[in-house]
Amino acid sequence: MATIATTAPAPRIQAVRKVGIWTPAYTLWLREIVRFYRQKARVVGVIASPLLFWFVLGSGFAHSFRGGSAGSDQYLGYFFPGAVVMIVLFTAIFSMMSLIQDRNEGFLLSVLAAPVSRSSIVLGKVLGGATLAAIQGIVFLVFTPLIGVHPDLQAIAISIATIIMISFELTALGFAIAWPMDSPQAFHAIVNLILLPLWMLSGALFPAGGASGWLRTLMQANPLTYGVDALRIALFPTQHTEFSLTTNMAVTIGFCLLTFAASWAIVNRRTSKPPA
Repeated sequence: MATIATTAPAPRIQAVRKVGIWTPAYTLWLREIVRFYRQKARVVGVIASPLLFWFVLGSGFAHSFRGGSAGSDQYLGYFFPGAVVMIVLFTAIFSMMSLIQDRNEGFLLSVLAAPVSRSSIVLGKVLGGATLAAIQGIVFLVFTPLIGVHPDLQAIAISIATIIMISFELTALGFAIAWPMDSPQAFHAIVNLILLPLWMLSGALFPAGGASGWLRTLMQANPLTYGVDALRIALFPTQHTEFSLTTNMAVTIGFCLLTFAASWAIVNRRTSKPPA
């Protein structure tokens, strides 16, 4: 009796389909929001530290600016936009420290191994950190009555738009710095070297007009100066400012695009070093 040899069909290997950019980005964005607000002490610290710094430093420096563009009785008001940007900066720094934590815990490696675009990682993490920073900065605007400012709807709209852009650019810059870092200590060192001086030379503490020549040049070359100046125009429309609102907005938007492009380029750069 003849036997008929049969062969089992070869298993079908399905190609891994790469998902779009928006779903992974939204997931990472939501993860940043949930993780931040689960840490109550972190939320309180982000708001309380700049508020205390604004009140103590503003009160202490008030008489040092007598006769200046801010005026001795108005320094708390002059310093207010800088305090808002400080809140945004602190939130952006803490948010991007989570990138290093994700790498050390292996979460980042699993995301990189998944069939998702690396651009979604940049978009999700940056938007998550920027959302948190913008919320904290906008909430700080409720203290404007303490400095005798009652902004109208136009001023509020300009302030919110400026805070959102500053939040985005600082978070994207923090992402670009944190991505190649292996430890929080290294990230803190770069923060102290770059981000804090960037804030100090933004016109937050003192006007560029009263600075020496070389220092004024550095302040004018600082992109964050234009964001602080835009906030000052919105909240104090009668106060003298260094630049026009159009110039401030144009530079701020340009820096947003530049920092995000830098983050995208760093993440998509192929290196022999593993990201874990």
